[in-house]
Amino acid sequence: MTDLAKYIDHTLLKANATKDQVIKICDEAIKYGFASVCVNSYFTATVAEALKGSDVKVCTVVGFPLGATTADVKIFETKQAVDNGAQEIDMVINIGALKTGDLGLVENEIAAVVKAAAGATVKVIIETCFLSEEQKKQACMAASEAGADFVKTSTGFGTSGATVEDVKLLKSIVGDRMKVKASGGIRDIDTALRLIEAGADRIGTSSGVDICEGKQEIIVD
Repeated sequence: MTDLAKYIDHTLLKANATKDQVIKICDEAIKYGFASVCVNSYFTATVAEALKGSDVKVCTVVGFPLGATTADVKIFETKQAVDNGAQEIDMVINIGALKTGDLGLVENEIAAVVKAAAGATVKVIIETCFLSEEQKKQACMAASEAGADFVKTSTGFGTSGATVEDVKLLKSIVGDRMKVKASGGIRDIDTALRLIEAGADRIGTSSGVDICEGKQEIIVD
C-alpha cells in the first residue's frame, strides 16, 4: 500500500505543549515523511520555520476545540495562520448552530474560512460524537457546498474520536468531491489501517511515530 506516513498529520494540540516539544515533532515529521504537523495557532510560525525546505505541510487549527467562536474570529485566526506560514487549516464548525438547525450559518462560516485561507487546504471538523447521522450528513453537505477540501471526524477533545463507521458514512456522503480525515483516539497501526481501508485519506494523531513503527496498542484491564 501507499506509504503510511503520507497519511499522517503529526499532531500536538495539548494546552501545555512547549516549543521544544513542537520542534521535536517537526523533526519526527521530517524524518518519517508525514503529511503535515498540526498545532495550535501560537506555534504556526515556529512550525513553518522548523519545516522549511521539507515536504511536510504546516497545519493550524481554527476555532479549536469547541467551534463556538464567531465567524469573524475564525476568519481572523485563519488569515493570521496563513500569514504565519500555515498551508492547511483544520477548522471546527459551529456545532451548536448545526444542532439548532441553522445550516445557513454553518455553510456561510465554512465558506468564509475557505475564502480567508486563500488557497490553503481547509479541513472541516464536524465532531461526529455530538451529531446524529442526519446531522453528520448535513455537516458534510455544508462543507462540500462551501468549497472545503476535507471533512474531519473529530477534534480529539470530544467524548469519542474516529470510528470506522463514521469514516464510511462520511465517505459515502462526500464521495470524490472531498477527502476524509479521521482523528481522535488513533494510537496504533491496526486502527490507522482500518480507518484508511474505510475511506480515510488522512489520519490525525499524536502517535504517528508508533504507528509507522508498527506498534500495537496495549490495553491493560
